[in-house]
Amino acid sequence: MEVIETAIAGVLIVVPKVSGDARGFFLEMFQAARYAAGGVPGPFVQDNLSRSAHGVMRGLHLQNPNPQGKLVTVLRGRVLDVAVDVRRGSPTFGRHVAVELSEDDRRQLFVPRGFAHGFVVLSDSADFFYKCDAPYSPADEIVLRWNDPAIGIAWGVATPALSARDAAAPLLADIASRLPVWGEV
Repeated sequence: MEVIETAIAGVLIVVPKVSGDARGFFLEMFQAARYAAGGVPGPFVQDNLSRSAHGVMRGLHLQNPNPQGKLVTVLRGRVLDVAVDVRRGSPTFGRHVAVELSEDDRRQLFVPRGFAHGFVVLSDSADFFYKCDAPYSPADEIVLRWNDPAIGIAWGVATPALSARDAAAPLLADIASRLPVWGEV
């Protein structure tokens, strides 16, 4: 596998080694020691799978004070996946990394603790798989407005399909006191 550093320290693109021929393909999606050596810490304690139609946007979400790191990939389809640094005091606070993930390239994105995360489906539908390093905690979940101009994400979809909660999410400036602190997550 290859690990590619992004513009924000800790956010990593993982390119797995895919072996294939006329019969199909094989790839190792996760191996704890190899991923840890590549900068993806563990352990992971929960796996999640979502299926979404074209134009569906999920996010931006994070948990605090019980944060989650995530290793995400697309099993079927294509998405634009986004990680936003929301750690108060971070030199990259409010900046984001946007990466297209698809069933064709099989890339993964590691989203560390202290980042908001979301994705939009670019294909007809997508199966989105992610490993979490902490359990889901509804009481700790924070949502952030997908189109906050202070963050400036170019999603490539003008009118995404959103949940009521995501559509009503506050701006980054309005939730600053609830965000994690850089160096503490």
